[in-house]
Amino acid sequence: MIDDRKAAVLEALVEEYIATGEPVSSRAVLDRSGLSVSGATVRNDLATLESYGFVSQPHTSAGRVPTDHGYRYYVDHCSPARLRAATRSRISGFFSSVHSQLGRLLQETSGLLSDLTHYPAVVLGPGLVGECIKGIHLVPLGRRVLLVVVVTDTGRISQEMVQVPASLSDSDLEKIEGMLERAYCGHTFSDSGELMGEVTPDRAAPPIRSAIAAIVDGLQRAEESTRELYLGGTSQLTSLWEDLTAVRRMLSLLEHEAAVMDLIGAEEEGTTVRIGQEVDAAGEVDLAVVASSYDAGEHGTGRVGVLGPMRMDYRRTIKVVEEIGESLGDRLGG
Repeated sequence: MIDDRKAAVLEALVEEYIATGEPVSSRAVLDRSGLSVSGATVRNDLATLESYGFVSQPHTSAGRVPTDHGYRYYVDHCSPARLRAATRSRISGFFSSVHSQLGRLLQETSGLLSDLTHYPAVVLGPGLVGECIKGIHLVPLGRRVLLVVVVTDTGRISQEMVQVPASLSDSDLEKIEGMLERAYCGHTFSDSGELMGEVTPDRAAPPIRSAIAAIVDGLQRAEESTRELYLGGTSQLTSLWEDLTAVRRMLSLLEHEAAVMDLIGAEEEGTTVRIGQEVDAAGEVDLAVVASSYDAGEHGTGRVGVLGPMRMDYRRTIKVVEEIGESLGDRLGG
């Protein structure tokens, strides 16, 4: 859409604006880009970029700033930064020395990601797919409603409400609980569907068979739904957004788990960068989100990401997010 020179002008403008936060003059673009052209040529290129919607001019006497589309073009065409040795060493040192349980590890990872990027960070856990079941307990909540409580070998607890086709006596519940524990304890959540035939003997009464089928469905739902979010660096909100309305909006977003999962693309794979209007939940807030997936082997997959203003150091941030995601996956899957 734009030639190489205009792309270089846009890159210089975006990087200068990221560095200073001030509208960028043609002189600053020329100095940063190193192009062997006149100031008039740069001004003409900036005017063309403005007509394409890549930059805007807040005031007629001021320099220009990137628009959402300008940032998007920059992100799509920029090369990732090379991390400093100290940053790489801190990441590798953290994951080689940490021995926390899963929940604490993910919380500490969100803190590390925030410390390295200076943005609020999010880590989405991998769920229960690869965890072994240690115990299953059935708690009656009503005439045909059970709370299925599952304890895993890592100490995590999953609770899923299940509606059964018929009322069950205490004796029935005890019998079903025993069948489930004999079949599932020591196996992973991902085995639950395959083990269905081993739970229910052919001679079991129809109400018990139906109840077990409903409970097994609940176990499979729990495998997907029990994915915990860990936030780090939320105290940085006030330094990133000076507008109190924006800070309140961000705090409100972070309080809603579903909104945060949507922001980081919980079901997506690879690295994603959403900018400005691409972030549906942002409203009028100046917001960009960088997220990447990690593969924890038999434990499943998760996401790591950061949230910040559009004036984000994308090249470095993308690299840090990807590096931490890869290291976390290696730590959990190794």
